[in-house]
Amino acid sequence: MSTLIGRKIGMTGMFNEQGVYVPCTLIETGPCTVVQVKTEDSDGYTALQLGYGSGKDRNVNKALGGHLSKAGVATPKLLREVRTFDAANYKVGDVISVGDVFTVGDKVKVVATSKGRGFQGVMKRHHFGGVGMQTHGQSDRQRAPGSIGGSSYPSRVFPGTRMAGRMGGEQTTVRNLQIVGVLPEKNVLIVKGSIPGAPNSIVEVVRMPKA
Repeated sequence: MSTLIGRKIGMTGMFNEQGVYVPCTLIETGPCTVVQVKTEDSDGYTALQLGYGSGKDRNVNKALGGHLSKAGVATPKLLREVRTFDAANYKVGDVISVGDVFTVGDKVKVVATSKGRGFQGVMKRHHFGGVGMQTHGQSDRQRAPGSIGGSSYPSRVFPGTRMAGRMGGEQTTVRNLQIVGVLPEKNVLIVKGSIPGAPNSIVEVVRMPKA
């Protein structure tokens, strides 16, 4: 098992052994409850369905309520399926905590939804540099995108042309983040660097294989 569901708490910092200040992110990782075990014989692949957090029964429909009742677990805030090769080592109702999966020094990747930035222009969205030379007759074109296509040929705009539009709010993955601290009693993971998403957003932490 190498994946747990968690919640981004926020950022902090700590000094390492060399006295260098290192920015870090706090992630409340788990505990996650095993709601369903999928095997090769029954489902064609091996995976675990994990429940994270505490949800409300009134927000659950009959189908999901029957699924949770069959498993005999409390209503979670979030359900997520995680592929794993050692699913046979777990059973429904098992609780997996941060100390069971991660140790200091591990490299992880974090999958989360980035902050939504709304409708943005090309300079912020695509890092355009602007036309410059504002003293040469450029009165209001400093942040404009410029030409987007030919007139007589090809007489159209090619798909994928970088323009203004909605920015953020997309699934983003950051890899090779190092774990610098594990607090099992608080279910908190301390990761070096920053991760996507706003505070209190749901994240997925995956331990990467060692080289």
